[in-house]
Amino acid sequence: MAATVFAVFEETASRAGTADFLADPSGNSTLSYARARAEIDALAQRYAQAGYGHGHRVALLLENRPAFLLHWLALNALGAAVVPVNPYYRKRELAHLLSHSGATLAMVLQERLDEVGAAAQCAVSGPEHIPPAESPPPRADAPGGDSLCALLYTSGTSGEPKGCLLDNDYFLAMGHWYVSQGGLCAVETGRERLLTPLPLYHMNAMACSFMAMVMTAGCLIQLDRFHPASWWEDVAGSRATIVHYLGVMPAILLGLEPCAAERNHRVRFGFGANVDPKHHAPFETRFGFPLIEAWAMTETGGGACIAANIEPRHVGSRCFGRPESCETKITDDGELLVRHGAEAPRKGFFAGYHGDAAATESAWQGGWFHTGDMVRHGADGSLHFIDRRKNVIRRSDENIAALEVESVILELDWVAAAAVIATPDGLRGEEVMACVVVEDGAPQDAAAAEELSTWCLQQLAYFKAPGWVAFRNALPTTSTQKIRKSELRHLAEIPAALEFCFDLRDRKRAGRAA
Repeated sequence: MAATVFAVFEETASRAGTADFLADPSGNSTLSYARARAEIDALAQRYAQAGYGHGHRVALLLENRPAFLLHWLALNALGAAVVPVNPYYRKRELAHLLSHSGATLAMVLQERLDEVGAAAQCAVSGPEHIPPAESPPPRADAPGGDSLCALLYTSGTSGEPKGCLLDNDYFLAMGHWYVSQGGLCAVETGRERLLTPLPLYHMNAMACSFMAMVMTAGCLIQLDRFHPASWWEDVAGSRATIVHYLGVMPAILLGLEPCAAERNHRVRFGFGANVDPKHHAPFETRFGFPLIEAWAMTETGGGACIAANIEPRHVGSRCFGRPESCETKITDDGELLVRHGAEAPRKGFFAGYHGDAAATESAWQGGWFHTGDMVRHGADGSLHFIDRRKNVIRRSDENIAALEVESVILELDWVAAAAVIATPDGLRGEEVMACVVVEDGAPQDAAAAEELSTWCLQQLAYFKAPGWVAFRNALPTTSTQKIRKSELRHLAEIPAALEFCFDLRDRKRAGRAA
């Protein structure tokens, strides 16, 4: 039985041959399993000749391009792990990720070489050149299920993103979970074409859609990102049978003018999470296929993944199904706890937080993984999402640690105090709001808000920068001078109604560094 991601691909490629493996949205440009296998073998040989092998870690800043998948599979064949890099990261974020991950090489798009090189302490190269490894592979044995496959970074409650250690077993468990769901999510071997705009630096695209297609000899259509204006043309042109979505996408698509292409498709279901309840039923009625809401975390993987793939789905109630392949428990205060099972609670989960054993064990208190998500039971045992307990802002399915943004804002010498909170956003679910106290005499006007925005956009990925800046005379604190964020929540209800509060959302655009 295949024990690694590459071994699964290898088995499928030997059977599927000339079948489509990767395709562009038009459907005109495709890469077959056989051709991809040849390219991967050649890449693996080049990496091996350069000295890379089992236990090495290689960072990939290759965006949502075929090169990412080919390099990942080539490295996995050798037992080397990949560290996917968010392409919107700026110098300070890149420096933390590359240093913390222990990457020995960063494979980077040509146009980002100088920027990444300035932040990295490891070797940096474009994808056409593989420099020699500075040290031999840490492990001499053959790669297996427990070999590290990827190190994914996810925001928690701390100021810096935490690295989740994901082994091959994790990816295989995620793929097996998806293809075994059945019901409205039935995946047919050799027949599916899955289109997704989700980023390859997140687990959904890496472990869910990619693994599902490889395991069933399907075709993956990986978009660079979500393009609303051409979405339905891409869906129809690619002959997609499955699409993956973010919570913000249904709202945007419902806001478009009707067009012929929106019903000229072969899609049987959409798979995602966090659709706004008021958009769920209207979307399905207008576009003709169900949106299957699911729940998982980078940490839980296929060990505890839940989907509303069987009726009743309770459309419009934030229902994400009933647990079928894992065990769940809801605490007295409503937090969801999960595990695979009593005998092997961590099976299929992440291996831990890199360099933070204490945080790993804290998350697993009492033999259950503490998700930080607040949920409720429906009368039929279904689970319904309520809110997040952790101090994380969820903007368009990006997790943003408030403390990380606060630390950047506080570097401005005219800022005396800052608290970052979430404010409701009709398009993106939540938006980042900064409540700021300035030093005596400093201005509290639109120019100051824009200066703060520019600084954050230079230091952080665009989506982390505040979309609203509210200047306050003081922030509520505890006796130990910790900010009482619970007392700021009312400010976030209608930020536009506040005095000295400025809307900066239009300054937040992908690729903009201010």
